[in-house]
Amino acid sequence: MNRGYLLLRNDFAPIVREAMETRAGSFVELIQQARQMLKTENGRLGNFRIFGRHVEINSGGQAVIVSDIHGDLESLVQILGHSDIVHRMKEDESVCLIFMGDYGDRGEFSAEVYYVILKLKLLYPKQIILMRGNHEGPMDLLASPHDLPTQFEARFGKKWHEVYDETIKLFPHMYVSASVEKRYLIIHGGLPQQAQKLEDFAFANETHPKTSFLEEILWSDPSEGVNSVCPSPRGAGRYFGNDVTETVLDALDVRILIRGHEPCSEGFQISHDGRILTLFSRKGEPYNNLHGAYLDITLSDEYPTANHLLPCIHQF
Repeated sequence: MNRGYLLLRNDFAPIVREAMETRAGSFVELIQQARQMLKTENGRLGNFRIFGRHVEINSGGQAVIVSDIHGDLESLVQILGHSDIVHRMKEDESVCLIFMGDYGDRGEFSAEVYYVILKLKLLYPKQIILMRGNHEGPMDLLASPHDLPTQFEARFGKKWHEVYDETIKLFPHMYVSASVEKRYLIIHGGLPQQAQKLEDFAFANETHPKTSFLEEILWSDPSEGVNSVCPSPRGAGRYFGNDVTETVLDALDVRILIRGHEPCSEGFQISHDGRILTLFSRKGEPYNNLHGAYLDITLSDEYPTANHLLPCIHQF
């Protein structure tokens, strides 16, 4: 990684420097502060309305939406820099930043990625949404490879276990879903076949494992060749067809599902007759995708399909 790139002058450079230099004690303190903040978020919060682990986003303002980072600090820095999102949030409280999960594992800078996103959350609590990916799932749905312990041991030495234990305590407090009325549903993975209302998403943590809602939200993928659902080779979640997409999105009265979870060669993919946009926001090994991508949208604009969102997708 080109470390010099990380130190370019910008609004978030000090945070990146802190992330590169942080020690176990200060990292644990940051995690604890972030967890306490997430635990207490409820009701009206800036342009958000929170119930359960769902965030309803006011259709005013703008949003930058980022998917899987997987320990790739350089991709995260490129997104923050290209979008100028930190400066924009400083200037306008209606601008928000949404992370769709999968912050660690696989990339060697997982600790630094966590540090940056948590620090940003503490600085801009009313403008940042931290969502849960399958790599932030419950222990009975633990993703593989789960190499955070190895990475944290290399990064923090004998104190790695304390840092790791505090990090995984964050996961249940991250958001499962977000929505913009009549426009978007935003989740990490896929649509639960039986979901009929936003409460099914908001309280998926509480109903797990009695229902499969959380598993499907974190793990499932759309497929063009499936009717209804079928087992997924991931070992968790399901493949779901266009009929499930239409039924669930129509029941929720939204047009487009925005999700991550799946590597895309170009950083994004549109599927199910334009009703699903998949983003993948890191590039390079082990995925070997040509581009990463993020979404930068004006929330008041209405788009009939994800194909109309193409001008809002930014590749790098």
